[in-house]
Amino acid sequence: MINDIHIGPVTLHMYGVMIAIGYLSAFLISEKRAKKQGLDPDILFGIFWCAVIGGAVGSKILYYTVSIKDILRDPSILLNFQNGWVVYGGIIGGVLAGWGYCHYKKADFLAYLDLVLPAVAFAQGCGRIGCFFAGCCYGRETDSALSIQYWQSNYAPNGVKLIPTQIYSSIGDFAIAFLLMAYAKRKPKKGKVAAGYCILYSIGRFGIEMLRNDYRGAFGFLSTSQLISIFILILGIGMFLWAGKHLEGNE
Repeated sequence: MINDIHIGPVTLHMYGVMIAIGYLSAFLISEKRAKKQGLDPDILFGIFWCAVIGGAVGSKILYYTVSIKDILRDPSILLNFQNGWVVYGGIIGGVLAGWGYCHYKKADFLAYLDLVLPAVAFAQGCGRIGCFFAGCCYGRETDSALSIQYWQSNYAPNGVKLIPTQIYSSIGDFAIAFLLMAYAKRKPKKGKVAAGYCILYSIGRFGIEMLRNDYRGAFGFLSTSQLISIFILILGIGMFLWAGKHLEGNE
């Protein structure tokens, strides 16, 4: 799989291209749905940029946290902004930044969270295609016909059949996006769509981690992302039950 595409003097990095497509798609999807739901597109725009910045910061902080031993050996890692982005850190950082912006604007945070998270899942699906091109987040070795081999990757082992975990993740993320948008059309109680994202994504992520073979930090026999997934799942279930009992809605 080739990540860099050369068009004359211009080099396109497919990972970056897919991340950009993901961000743009997430905003356009959210903007379209915001108009249908009577939510303010200007508030959405502010949330979007706060989430981009907060997501980048959160992603780096979690990466530094799980890589602390490597950083102590080589502090120059702190200055490497090309690599080392952790999805869960980005999600947490983006949500916290969005909450801060909504609090500042006195906007309904849960309503916008329900609006945005299905689009976030769609963006993640695009991002995992970028991972597929780059070779990061790669899977374990396999003899299965459903495998991928890299020859020019700077991340995945080259010339070895690997489980295409990036594609599995992408399919799962797109499925979550469309399922949540379909569920949102039923106008569930506020907070339930966001809770659904937490539940579905954490389960899917926990499972896909069993197939991955890149270093992601570890806590005992769990990867960092699996540990976080457990907490996100508990949060999602609790939020779903709480929303059903305490928040207004159409159900």
